[in-house]
Amino acid sequence: MSAAPTDVGATHVALTVADLDASIAFYARYAGMKVVHERKETTRVAWISDLTRPFVLVLIEVPRVSFLLAGFNHIGVGCASRDEVDRLAAQARKDGCLALGPTDSGYPVGYWAFLRDPDGHQLEISFGQEVGIAVQAASSVRPRVS
Repeated sequence: MSAAPTDVGATHVALTVADLDASIAFYARYAGMKVVHERKETTRVAWISDLTRPFVLVLIEVPRVSFLLAGFNHIGVGCASRDEVDRLAAQARKDGCLALGPTDSGYPVGYWAFLRDPDGHQLEISFGQEVGIAVQAASSVRPRVS
């Protein structure tokens, strides 16, 4: 008898990147992610995670990135405090990758900033969005039976 599957629900988002090593370094620095799986068959691929849940960002190295998470399309990462958002935004400003913010948009959006990774994909760092609370509240509601 095999163990029950643990990969149920949303497991990953995949992005194409031009320089896998530069992208791994960016997400380690600004999102606290590390490589949990890497392979090279015809293409270099890395799965990176912040190890807080069974979810990875899949980075796929390609010669040229054609489509970006840009505008308001983004990957969102929650920070432990406003101070952490400020610290990371200041570092991003110094590194030339701060795109917008920090901005306090109040409840439920919270305090956030947008950063651009080496390919121009957007990463949102935020504090106070309460995503976990919203998901927990929604999961405790029983479905109606007809």
